[in-house]
Amino acid sequence: MQGIKSFWAWAQLFALIGGIAGWTILKNANFHSAPGWMLITFGFIAIEASWLTTIAFGLRPDEKWDAQFNPGIEEHRRTRSGWPVILTVIFSLVLGAAVMMTFLAISFEQFFISQLHEAKKLSQ
Repeated sequence: MQGIKSFWAWAQLFALIGGIAGWTILKNANFHSAPGWMLITFGFIAIEASWLTTIAFGLRPDEKWDAQFNPGIEEHRRTRSGWPVILTVIFSLVLGAAVMMTFLAISFEQFFISQLHEAKKLSQ
């Protein structure tokens, strides 16, 4: 809609690049880097937001889509979404849920491992 002036598009792009940088930092630091976890969280949010937007746009009725994005279009050229849109929505839902569960599982695992290490330091 706004093209190159879109704040949210640029924010998502930088968050995704930050997520890639965070993954690189975490890999090199054996998953013990607070800045790496912060950056990868931003990348995770960017990816999840894109899948959520895909689901929201995919479930939007064709008439509402045409009214917002194709105003004044001729009757014979109206949008007719079909199976590709449904399959894209299903793919986005399944993949988004899987990535979110994986991210949460790894995050909690690393958190509890760090807590164990700190408890061992205190007990010595």
